[in-house]
Order: sequence, then structure tokens, then C-alpha cells
Amino acid sequence: MGLLKKLAGEAVIYGMSSVVGRLLNYLLVPLYTTVFLPAEYGIVTELYAYVAFLNILYLYGMETAFFRFANKKDGRDYYSSTFLLILFSSLIFSGVLALFATSITNALQYPDQELYIYCFSAILAADAISALPFALLRLQGKAIKFASIKLANIGLNIGLNLLFLIWLPSHQSQFLGFNFGQEIGVGYVFLANLIANFTTLLFLFRELLLVKLKIIMSDLGDMLKYAWPLLLIGFAGVTNEMLSRAMLKYLLPEGFYEGRTNLEALGIFGACYKLSVFMTLGIQAFRYAAEPFFFSRAMDKESPALFAKVTDVFVIFGCWVLFAISINLDILGGLFLRNPIYLEGLVVVPYLLMGGLFLGIYYNLSIWYKLTDRTVFGAAIAIAGALVTIALNLLLVPNYGYEGSAWTTLLTYLSMVVMSYYWGQKYYPIPYKVGKGITYLIITAISIFLYQMLPDFDLFLKIGINVFLMVVSGFAIFM
Repeated sequence: MGLLKKLAGEAVIYGMSSVVGRLLNYLLVPLYTTVFLPAEYGIVTELYAYVAFLNILYLYGMETAFFRFANKKDGRDYYSSTFLLILFSSLIFSGVLALFATSITNALQYPDQELYIYCFSAILAADAISALPFALLRLQGKAIKFASIKLANIGLNIGLNLLFLIWLPSHQSQFLGFNFGQEIGVGYVFLANLIANFTTLLFLFRELLLVKLKIIMSDLGDMLKYAWPLLLIGFAGVTNEMLSRAMLKYLLPEGFYEGRTNLEALGIFGACYKLSVFMTLGIQAFRYAAEPFFFSRAMDKESPALFAKVTDVFVIFGCWVLFAISINLDILGGLFLRNPIYLEGLVVVPYLLMGGLFLGIYYNLSIWYKLTDRTVFGAAIAIAGALVTIALNLLLVPNYGYEGSAWTTLLTYLSMVVMSYYWGQKYYPIPYKVGKGITYLIITAISIFLYQMLPDFDLFLKIGINVFLMVVSGFAIFM
């Protein structure tokens, strides 16, 4: 129980940084949905979907490999070697993007917008370079410093967005050579992200100073051998998460949504996707705390029982989040999606939340192949999930629009949970309470369905009923 409390304590700190940070960052959604039309917001949605793919390429599994190998012996040499490798490769990748900026913008149908690519090439490099210092903080258990820097990054990003999109345009200001207003439109979003990310590197200067200009090739060889399947896992995982947003405007028949272009439909879907952020927060907080925790307990004979308990608690908490967000969708939608056009897509959110919960369960189950060094199995599962994602998007999106994308997310992560559980029990048996978990999931889904069948209430009465239901359900599952 003491180990669970330690994990929970670190998860709370990571979670608070994620929750507070994402909530602060989420305040940008009302701003974007007020300032930008759905077609413009579609550009933001699409480009950040591609960035998610490129983030995987820039790190190629070395962050997780660092956790695995640094726990085996003194991790300082591993830290320096890994950091220098990522620094070198990031500069190469970003240089290639900048070199082909014109070709990329033409392919994406954003001609004469090379600034977007220049910004993102620098954003990606800064993200990758900061990844190892952040990983070192997690390995050292410095959760408070980790959380503080993450929050500072988000706070600066928000401030710059408000500066670029509201204050400077209203004062007819000029900054960095731009006349603020509509000159580069959504480009100001990317510019704000760029400045915030490079400022984060300044906050990590102590960790950067620990890097020795020394690469131990034998260490890197072992780490790269461990990491290459993680690269495939990462690409497949991002395919599962982002393909629906990256490809929606291409797969959706033109005119599927009457009076909406495909780019507008993508903007609506992207904005509503943001409402699933609350499940994502829980998953992210869990991963930040659990990954180094699991590796540090790898040799403990009691680990399987401990891992099963962690998963049990995660499923219970995830079911409560799923229920709480689903019954408050219309209220949250009205608060965050300021233009009524965006509310058209709220129907997808419960499916995305359920898909996010299955993804979290998969992260719990996936520890078996990381601890047994069978990362190739993880690659196989992720690739299989990516193939399911591609097939279902091709099948469902042309017929059901962005609802098909949401269903694809749910079914893909469910299939990955099943595959990981099956192989995991063969190679690293863990006594999961499968029946209990399935029961919670079914009861939660039925409860949401029954709630949606209720007639509409007065807003204040609805809020009161929802608070009561959340409190009662919370007591029911946590006590």
C-alpha cells in the first residue's frame, strides 16, 4: 500500500500539472472558436495531427529506452549519450523540413504559407531536445520541478496567444515584422508555441549542463536495439490517435455535411475532440508517474499483484471520468465551444472518451513487454492497431463522417487491449481482475445511455442533478 501511495502522490503532482495546464490551455479553445472560422481551425487541427507523428520520429523510442537502461546502473552516461544523439538527429530532421517547406505547404494545399513549416520545424526540435531533461527529472522523482516547468510553458503559450490574437491586433501593433490582424492568421498560434518551447529550454538549463560531450557507442547500440520496436509502436500509436484528424478532409465525401466544407467538418471534429481531453489528462498523469515506477519495481516478486492493483484503480477512476464528462457534455460544450457551429459534433465525445479509457488500460497492460524486453510484441500490437485504424477509417468515415472516426478510435484501442492481455498473460502473467473491470465498463456505458434518454431539464436543475449523480457514483465506486 505504501508503494501505491507513492505512485498516487507522484501521479497527483504530474496530474495536477497536466490537469491545470490542460485546463488553462483549453481556455484557448473558446478563443480559437471565436477568432477562427471552422476552416481556419481545421488548419490548426490538421497540422498538429502531423506534428504528433513527427514527435515520434524525433525521439524514436529513446526516452523509454533511457528509463529502461538508466535503472540498470548509473544513468549519467546514458543520459549524455542519448541527449547528444537526439540533439544531432533533431537538427537534421528540422533542417530537412525547413528545406522542403514550399513543397510541403503545396502538398497540404496551404500555398505560400512556408512560415507554418518553419515554425513547426523549430517547435519539433525544441520538444525533442527538452524530452531527455524532462525524463531525467521523472527518473529522479523531481515531480514538482517537472510540473512547474510544464505549467510555465503552458502559461507562456497562453499569454502569447492572447497577445498575438487579441491585444496586439486591437492596438494595431507591429511585432517581429508582422502587422497584427489577419496577416498570418493561425500562424500566430504556431509562433506562440515556438517561443514558449524555446523558453522551456532555458528553464531546463541545470539539466542541460549535466550533459557531458561524450557518447558511449556500446550503450547507444544496446538502447537503439531496445528502442527500434518502440519507434514502430509510437508511429502506430499516433496513427491510431491522429489519423482520423489527419485524413478526415480527404476521406469525407465533399458535401457530406450540408453547408459545410470538409475543412470545416475537420475543424468541428477537432474542437469537439478537445472535450475528450479530461480522459487524456488522467492517462498522461498515470504514464508520467507509472513508467519509471514500474521499471524500478521490475525485480520485485510482488510486482504482478501490485501492477494488477494499479490497473484496477485506474479502471475505476477512468469509468467515473467517462460518466462525469458524458452527462455534462452539453454544459461543457456551451462553455468551451463558443461558436454554436462547433456543437454539431458533440455526439462523438462519449465514444472518444471510452476509446481514451481503453488506451489507458492498454498502457497498463503494455508493461509486460517493456519489462521482459519483448518490445517487438508491442510493435506487433501497435501495428495491428494501426491497420485496424486505417481499415475502419476507410470503411466508416465515407459513410458515417466524423462519427465513424470516433467509433474507429474506440474499436481500435479495444482490440489492442485484447491483444496485449492475451500475449501478456503468456509471457508475464499478472492477476488482473478482468471480470470486475468489464462489469464497471458495462455499468458505466449503460448509465450514460440511460441518462441520455432523459428529457431536457432547466439548466440549474440539470447542474444540480448532475452534481448529485457524480457524487453518488463517486462514492459507489471509490468506497
